[in-house]
Amino acid sequence: MYSATMRAPGGNADFEADLPGHVQRTLTAYLQARRDEAADLDPAVGAAVAELNDFVLGGGKRIRPTFAWWGWRACGGPADGPEAAAMLQAASALELIQTCALVHDDLIDESDTRRGKPTVHRRFQQQHRDSDYTGDDTQFGMAAAVLLGDLALAWADDMLHTSGIPAQAMQRALRPWRAMRTEVLSGQYLDVLGQVDVDESPEAALKICQLKAASYTVQRPLEIGAEIAGATPEALAALRRFGSDIGVAFQLRDDLLGVFGDPAVTGKPAGDDLREGKRTVLIAEAVAEARRREAQDELDLLHEVLGDPLLTEDRVEAAREVLTELGAVAAVEKRITELTGSAMLALHTAGLDEPAASRLAELAIAVTDRSH
Repeated sequence: MYSATMRAPGGNADFEADLPGHVQRTLTAYLQARRDEAADLDPAVGAAVAELNDFVLGGGKRIRPTFAWWGWRACGGPADGPEAAAMLQAASALELIQTCALVHDDLIDESDTRRGKPTVHRRFQQQHRDSDYTGDDTQFGMAAAVLLGDLALAWADDMLHTSGIPAQAMQRALRPWRAMRTEVLSGQYLDVLGQVDVDESPEAALKICQLKAASYTVQRPLEIGAEIAGATPEALAALRRFGSDIGVAFQLRDDLLGVFGDPAVTGKPAGDDLREGKRTVLIAEAVAEARRREAQDELDLLHEVLGDPLLTEDRVEAAREVLTELGAVAAVEKRITELTGSAMLALHTAGLDEPAASRLAELAIAVTDRSH
């Protein structure tokens, strides 16, 4: 079993000089140890875990560990030494929560690609075909993705609990950690439900946005880092406000990229959110405005493209034009600007430690004004 003594090398290393790199090395060491354990169970399990490890280590911006780290630093956590090394591992565990969410999300949405590569369920579907297995290749791919996503979730807990965080700090961190897991899975369920009961209200879309994305992307990681550092109630309250607003703004930007993003940059086909029938805030704003204007043709087009798996690029472009003409794009951009502004106000009035306060302000801009 991987333990705190097996953390990524560095001792008193300057983690902040290359935080994503240190997260990557921490994950690499942890996942190699877990793969070795899996291979001891059976070579086939080791091979499956190798696919999972490749997914974890093969991309991602490491946003969640980064926010957790700066939540720690903002509330007095040291930048180096044994405590910082333990914090780095605890923060890195968030990437395994992210892995579970992405693997399952791709399966639910029947997505073919992620980060420009085949999704996990498609990889195992292809393995079934290449190996000439019996039975249904699609079912095999689905089953493998469910199990590997579950394994990533279990390993996230293991990685947190073997991080070396002191017992009292761990107890504080478990409150937002447990809340985060429940919130992201609840948001995922509401997202699935929203595609079949067709609740097109902005309120429903915003709730999904808050639970499925804002919570586990920014708010809860910040709280986890702050709680481990022993944050004051005032600092925690400020970070919650900041994290909630930036988390929602992050997802709103993601919604725009899901329709208007460049596939070469985002790693997913253009218009995938439309094909998957996602009732995002962007779509909800457009539907509400179409109804207000009694613009039936535009409303019909939106309903026709949503959930159409064979949606062509021409129809995607037509939907983009409607979303823009109805003012939905401008409305979402306005929300992003307002949320970023309110988050910055919470941050600047919190009296948080430097350089964390400045770094969090930079991160807020980076995650809300991006192209991928």
